[in-house]
Amino acid sequence: MQKYFSSLVFLIKVLIITGAYYVISDKLLNNDHFSNFLWSERIESLGSTGVSFLIFLLLLTVVNWVLEIKKWQSLVVTIKNISLKTSAEQSLASLTASLITPNRIGEYGAKAVYFKKEQRPKVLLLNFMGNAYQMFITILLGSLGFFFLKDFIVQIPIPVSGLIIFGIIAFIVLFSVVFINKKWTLSIQKILLDLRNVPSVIHKKTFLFSLVRYFVFSHQFYFFLLFFGVEMDYFIVMPVIFSMYLISSIIPGFVLFDWLVKGSVAVTLFRFFGINEIIILSITASMWILNFAIPAIVGSFYVLTFNSKQLTLNESKVSK
Repeated sequence: MQKYFSSLVFLIKVLIITGAYYVISDKLLNNDHFSNFLWSERIESLGSTGVSFLIFLLLLTVVNWVLEIKKWQSLVVTIKNISLKTSAEQSLASLTASLITPNRIGEYGAKAVYFKKEQRPKVLLLNFMGNAYQMFITILLGSLGFFFLKDFIVQIPIPVSGLIIFGIIAFIVLFSVVFINKKWTLSIQKILLDLRNVPSVIHKKTFLFSLVRYFVFSHQFYFFLLFFGVEMDYFIVMPVIFSMYLISSIIPGFVLFDWLVKGSVAVTLFRFFGINEIIILSITASMWILNFAIPAIVGSFYVLTFNSKQLTLNESKVSK
């Protein structure tokens, strides 16, 4: 039985890694926006400054993921203390697993397997909490972005009325499911109660990590615009970026299509300001490569070397 279980685990690892590498290679080899002539032309025109700019953009990716890793380390301290290295392993491996699952659902299961069975419900809750804070920041700043763009929003070709109708329908469905179905009501109440039991200092740290991380990757998009020579007022471009992340975050889909969703939304928004759509698509593709593809490649190593037996053995040693 153990032999079959080990074979199954190995097969799952292979499927996850194969799927992740297929997605990444497909974007690298078949993405005209990422390999567009704009890259070579821009680097050639900027010279050493262009190379330094790219290194800076890569460093922002590192900062982005260090913040995410620190956030996860801070969250799981309510279960047990883990090192930054362990938190990195769990965060990056779960990213790799999430590439081929809708709305990053695979992230929840991938993180849960690193913990004992009795700890997994709490792990799922903490992961939900981390994602919920990130979503809250996206909604908050995205709404502010729309507010600051109120003078342009009527002219921007966004189906605002369609979004409003979608929001009303979604609210009615959610209200019906949650408040009419007693089982769902009790489940929501239990989740809220469990979240309230998490120490307030953890809530504050999670909020802060989510906020700083949001500013890092949103400004990374802004610096990409500067790299491509886009001249646009900072106090206009940031609300546009905030609005882009808000709209794209409410569209369900797979992580592998994240660049496409953000790209289409960004093109729609920036088109009003006369920004070349090739530049915008190049930026969204590059952002996907830096913030998803490269970390996922690193995470694939952790997926491949994951050993549940060794994990259990280490836990027993710690408990002793």
